[in-house]
Amino acid sequence: MILVFILQVSCLTVLVGQLNTDRVLSIGRNALYFEDYVLSIQYFNQVIKAKPWLAEPYYYRAVAKINLDDYKGAEEDCSLCIARNPFLPQVYFARGIARQSMDNYDGAIEDYRNGLELRREDRQMLVNQAVAFIQKKDYEGAEKVFDELIEAHPKYAMSYITRGAMYMEKEDTLLALQNYDKAIELDPYYAPAYGNRAIVYYQMSNMKGALADLNEAIRLNTRENGYYINRGLVRYHMNDLRGAMADYDQVISFDSRNRIARFNRGLLRFQVGDNNRALEDFDVLIEIDPQNYMAYYNRALLRQETGDYAGAVQDFSVVINQYPNFIPGYYSRAEAKRKMRDNAGADRDAWTAYQIEERMTKERQQNAEPRDSSDTIADKNTREESDLNINKFNRLVVYDKDEERRSQYQSDVRGRVQDRNVRVDLESQFVLTFYEKPNAVKKIHYNDKMVEDYNARRLLSHKLILTNEEAALTEDQVAAHFASIDEYAAAIEKDPRNANLYFGRAIDFMLVQDFAEAIRDYNMAIERDSSFAMAYFNRAVLRYKQLEYEFSQSTTAIAAESNAMTLNLNLSKQATNAQSQGGALSADSHRTYEHEMIMRDYDRAIALNPGFIYAYFNRGNLLCAMRDFRAGILNYNEAILRDPDFAEAYFNRGLARLSQGDANRGIADLSKAGELGIINAYSIIKRMTSGN
Repeated sequence: MILVFILQVSCLTVLVGQLNTDRVLSIGRNALYFEDYVLSIQYFNQVIKAKPWLAEPYYYRAVAKINLDDYKGAEEDCSLCIARNPFLPQVYFARGIARQSMDNYDGAIEDYRNGLELRREDRQMLVNQAVAFIQKKDYEGAEKVFDELIEAHPKYAMSYITRGAMYMEKEDTLLALQNYDKAIELDPYYAPAYGNRAIVYYQMSNMKGALADLNEAIRLNTRENGYYINRGLVRYHMNDLRGAMADYDQVISFDSRNRIARFNRGLLRFQVGDNNRALEDFDVLIEIDPQNYMAYYNRALLRQETGDYAGAVQDFSVVINQYPNFIPGYYSRAEAKRKMRDNAGADRDAWTAYQIEERMTKERQQNAEPRDSSDTIADKNTREESDLNINKFNRLVVYDKDEERRSQYQSDVRGRVQDRNVRVDLESQFVLTFYEKPNAVKKIHYNDKMVEDYNARRLLSHKLILTNEEAALTEDQVAAHFASIDEYAAAIEKDPRNANLYFGRAIDFMLVQDFAEAIRDYNMAIERDSSFAMAYFNRAVLRYKQLEYEFSQSTTAIAAESNAMTLNLNLSKQATNAQSQGGALSADSHRTYEHEMIMRDYDRAIALNPGFIYAYFNRGNLLCAMRDFRAGILNYNEAILRDPDFAEAYFNRGLARLSQGDANRGIADLSKAGELGIINAYSIIKRMTSGN
């Protein structure tokens, strides 16, 4: 009897431990799904410490590390996962990505091969394997993989785009062109296909073709800097200086620290005599990149042109110290010194230049060195960014060919966000939180009197903000909010009727992605204060996020995206295919129930504060997710009625109207949203009005 009792106690201890571990693992996966990678790693660390024999947490931690560019750590975690369970194809995929990112192409190829043995014809794994072969210059191996990929997935445009990039590397522009043509035929809405084909046309000196393709790429993706920079080069070669300048202006409006755009715009301004503004560009560039000697030399010429001879001498000296045989540098500095009446210094520089020139002429004659005539028509006025030949100081900068290829392959391997079409999706729901992502373009601040009044009472440790772009926590913030949860627990023990304490702790739980505990605390806050509109609002937000996460688990693998890298995170049962009809009905019933509960919370928040536009907006999103676009539009109407500058409401109402076939009013709403700061709206408008 005593032995039986001991066994029962042991089993209970294991069961409780299992439940706790499962819960921590689930919260970690939740954090991973919502791109909170630093936080997710901390949860996976806890599971690994408690149960180091489990395979899953190592895999999830590897995915988080890949998204944080810790490829070595990711590789090690994948290996630990494989040692515990060698039958998970997605782990080989993840390790392949990590190894490929560290230039270990043989290791990556082997991982993809192992993964494909477990999951035949996985197209992303095949693409990555082909890219790894290209990166190791094994074109024959890549060709075999492409043949297999295209046979299995004949309508997959990325196969042709990647193979086109391979032919570009092999300098076979004809085959590259054929592959890009095929990719565009299969997917005419994929901007990189046009961007890549434009490069082929540019290298063939077909500027009209390049311009047409870059126009289309920009029409499909208004946020990709590379398309504007390349179009600027094309326009320059077509003698459209005004157009080229406009393209560099556009890039700098997106990214004020873009080095290529700054350099090229500075050169063009110099060329058209806009010297003061050219100086501004080179000033910024040198601040960003203090080792950019081309920028120093051009700034020196500009300073000399504008009468700042001392500044010119200073910059010429920086360049000459780096390039002591640069003859034009000495002659230019001599001229500047002469303007300053430093005739002795000017003579020294001129004599030095003459001596270097004589020496180099003799060396050329002795060695019979041929003149460099390798520049093509398209390249004669340009240089690659890595080309540090100071004699090319006055050439426009193009992306490095190697960098260009790397970015093409990297986009295949990890699917960079900027290489994808603008995703046609609703602007996300708003939430009351403490942090938001910085957005240089969408400079919109969200206000509400109820929230301002609450902040004025200083009941929480941080100021509440309204945002629909939540930021992931840093390691320090994670630690601070875990500590805050403990502090709230002590305070609640002393004052268990205080609704604000539960509300504050709920936000802490929400920030560390523990939605279940956060919802419990919102429940407690509402029990203690049934007029707490913000608690109803955030509870609705969290219920929807929880439902979204659960739905992702039961239908498809989680997409963990940093720069949109997609990996299969659903290690357990690939449930949906095996779901029974009863299970599906149960899931539908659960979603219907949750939608009803979320709707009630928004209804209550609006009843308590009829001017709270964000509740109308979120309720509109919920209704659109339920395919009730008519009711969703009514809610966006209410939000816009109360705030005529509510950009997100115009954007979402525009998409809802397009879904109903109301193209004219839908496009008008998107136009207004773009005017108010949501740049993606323009890409969608162009796509809708292109006639494609």
